[in-house]
Amino acid sequence: MLQKPELFYQSALTAVPGVGDILIRQLISYCGSASEVFRSPLSKLMKTPGIGEVTARAILHPEVLPQAEQTQQRCEKLGVHQLFYTDNRYPARLKSLYDSPAMLYLQGRADLNAARTVGIVGTRQATDYGRRVTEEIIDALRPYQPLIISGLAYGIDIAAHRASLAHGLPTVAVMASGIDIVYPYVHQKTAQEMQVAGGLLTENRPGVKPDARLFPARNRIIAGLSDVVVVVEAAAKGGALITAEYANNYHRDVFAVPGHLNQTFSQGCNKLIRENKAQIYTRPEDLIEALNWDQTTVSKKMVEKPALEFTEEESQILALFRQQPVWQIDELGWRTQMPLGKLASLLLNLEFKGIVRPLPGKKFQVS
Repeated sequence: MLQKPELFYQSALTAVPGVGDILIRQLISYCGSASEVFRSPLSKLMKTPGIGEVTARAILHPEVLPQAEQTQQRCEKLGVHQLFYTDNRYPARLKSLYDSPAMLYLQGRADLNAARTVGIVGTRQATDYGRRVTEEIIDALRPYQPLIISGLAYGIDIAAHRASLAHGLPTVAVMASGIDIVYPYVHQKTAQEMQVAGGLLTENRPGVKPDARLFPARNRIIAGLSDVVVVVEAAAKGGALITAEYANNYHRDVFAVPGHLNQTFSQGCNKLIRENKAQIYTRPEDLIEALNWDQTTVSKKMVEKPALEFTEEESQILALFRQQPVWQIDELGWRTQMPLGKLASLLLNLEFKGIVRPLPGKKFQVS
C-alpha cells in the first residue's frame, strides 16, 4: 500500500458503506490508527466488535482508497479543511457527544472552539417580528463576541447569519449537503461573505446533495456546537424543534421566544416553554445571565491563592477556567484528557476550596 498522510486514510474510512461514526471510532481503537485499519487483514477486521464479514470486505474493497483520493483533491481545490475527530481543530463541544461526526468539512476561517457559541434557529417562514427579535439578540451579544451558528435556511436562519455579518460577529452555517452545494442557492452570496471570519460546515463529503434525511443530522451538529440554542419562531413540528430536542439531550441551554397565541409559527416556541423544554426568552440578558457571561472570567480566589495550593492537575483545570468561566464536565474531560471519574474528584476538591461550584446540566462555574 502506498504511504499517504493519515488524513487520507481517515477520509477513506468515512467513505466505506456501512461504516458509521461509531464504528469508525471502534476500528481506530482496535487497530490503532486509520492507516492500520487498511493494512489489517480480513481476519483481524472481523474480530473488531461490530464488524462482520460484509463490512470488513467493504473496508478492503479496492474502490475505497481511490474515492478518498478524489475527495481530498476536491477539498484542496475548494480550500476546504477536513477535520477528523482526532484533529486539534475539531470542535471540543462535539467530541464528547456519542453521535458526533467522525469527519467535518470546513470552508472558511471559523474557530469552532470559540469561547462562546450561540445557535439561533427557527421557521423558514419568518415574520417581521421573528426577524426583528433575531436582530436584537445578535446586536445585544456583540460585546461578548460569540460564534453564531445556524443552518443557512430561509427565514430565521438566514436572518441570523446576515445580522451577524452586519454586527461584525463570526457566523457558521451547518449544511445538510456537501460543502460545494450551497442550499438554497439564493444564499450563495451570504455564504461567501461568511467565510471571511466564519464559514460553512458539514459532515457530508463534497458532491452530496441535500436530502430530507440529512437535515435532522445537520440539526444535531448545530445543537452540539452551541452553548445555548435559541428558537425564535417555530411551528408545532419542524427542524427547529428537532434542534431543541438535541440540545436538551446534550445538556445545552435552550431558550424559546414566546409569540402570539394564534400565530402558527409561535406554536412550537410556546410548546417548548409549556413543556419545560426551553426557558422563556424575554430579553438578551436572559441568555447572558444563564451562561454567566456577565461574570468575571477569573475568580478572585484563583488569583489570591498561592499556586502551590493547587496540584498540577488542578492547575491544568484552572487554566481552562481562566479562558471562560463555565465548562461542561464532558468538555473539560476532552480538553484535559482526564478520565471523567478522576476529573469529577478534582472538581470536587476545587469546590471544597471554594474555587468552582456546580451548575445544572453537568456544568461548573468559577465561584
